[in-house]
Amino acid sequence: MSLYLLFDVGNTRLKWAAVESSKHPSDRQKKLWAYSGSISSNALQSPEAKSELADYIAKTLPKPDAIAFCCVAGSEALANLQSLFPQWREIEWKQLSGENQYTGMRTLYQEPAKLGADRWAAVIGARALSKTNTLIINAGTATTIDLLGSNGVHYGGWILPGLSLMQNSLQSQTAQLPLAERHDSPFGFGINTNDAIISGCDAAQIGAIVQAIQLSKKLNCPVEKIWLDGGNAKVLAQIITQTGLALGAEVTEGLVLRGTWAWLLDSI
Repeated sequence: MSLYLLFDVGNTRLKWAAVESSKHPSDRQKKLWAYSGSISSNALQSPEAKSELADYIAKTLPKPDAIAFCCVAGSEALANLQSLFPQWREIEWKQLSGENQYTGMRTLYQEPAKLGADRWAAVIGARALSKTNTLIINAGTATTIDLLGSNGVHYGGWILPGLSLMQNSLQSQTAQLPLAERHDSPFGFGINTNDAIISGCDAAQIGAIVQAIQLSKKLNCPVEKIWLDGGNAKVLAQIITQTGLALGAEVTEGLVLRGTWAWLLDSI
């Protein structure tokens, strides 16, 4: 049985997973990954952390048959990642980028090479899960929103500051606003400064999602499904529920890894 090793090197987190060849990217069971983990992307700059990660993966996994990865964290992070396993030097590392082809899909991005690899991987991952008109939302450091049609066309998308980035910018760029803290308060108009900041940032995110849904209708591609991933995915899903929007939103973890895996299978 073959084993594939996958990496998603983001601006904040490095995620990895190994999956057996008997599995398929369309599978939705919780124990999909044979092994998986996540660390801070900055840890790749530490020789000790690199050594610990490499040792853990090498001792936990059998030798993989292929390694595929998606990286948006820069060339240094990529070089550090590829230096982890000198004992697997003969294994080809396959890098997914926005210009890579995937069977049954195409993007309308004017310059596909400049389409973020993580966005393209997430769109491919969403395609593996469903063939409907879909919004793919990755709620991390930035929030990205992409529209994928049931016809396999990626219509493009938006990039906006993530929830934490919005909140941090208000604190750092104003004289009197504090760094707000999220509590279990219902979504609505804030009646204190903390809640006004939290709800305002939430409203900006939800507003972008609602606008994307409206725009998709004008493109004759009405949204039937929303996939949410990223560190703030569960927060956004909760807000969507509180607002009563019937958006068919579902949180799925590892959408970028899933898309990288689907692309790997499509390219070998």
